[in-house]
Amino acid sequence: MMKMKKIRNLMAGAAFAMMMSGPVMAANDHVAPLTEFAKKTVAEWVKSPAIVSAINAQNSKNANLSEAEIIVLDKKWRAETKASSKPLIDSVLANAVSKALMVRKSEAGDLVTEIFIMDNKGLNVGQSDVTSDYWQGDEGKWKKTYLMGPDAVFVDEVEKDESTQTLQSQMSMSIKDPATGKVIGAITVGINVEAL
Repeated sequence: MMKMKKIRNLMAGAAFAMMMSGPVMAANDHVAPLTEFAKKTVAEWVKSPAIVSAINAQNSKNANLSEAEIIVLDKKWRAETKASSKPLIDSVLANAVSKALMVRKSEAGDLVTEIFIMDNKGLNVGQSDVTSDYWQGDEGKWKKTYLMGPDAVFVDEVEKDESTQTLQSQMSMSIKDPATGKVIGAITVGINVEAL
């Protein structure tokens, strides 16, 4: 809990400094504090051997999946979000990575709205909450991180979340295997910018 308080203070300080540097806040004033959060906090989360191992295992398992097969899986996931039976979704939510991400989200309080980790194809490895789709590989959160190299960070625009009526942004970054330095996946963290 103390660690999250320090994170909030760090992000609030960066946001305050940016506000004081000009007479009007620009639309992208959230980018610097979220980038700092990525580099100082989220980068530590994804060094976990359990996370790295899970991503590497899924990368091996799915190495031969075609884009057509990925689209079938994604359609299945999307259908399950509205169904009573959710075998694919339940299998991901029940894994150790998802449980660890649920703990991270809980520790962050109202600052973090969601966390999910993707493999080298953009498929979900673990998540704190059910995502609307299983394949992120066609979206900026994966294309602007995984494809850009080991140190890539992408902060998306602020948007109003209809379910919570709060202003949110997604911060995404590449995940590398500490043993090899090779990019193996990516993580996205939803941030309630009103809680900064």
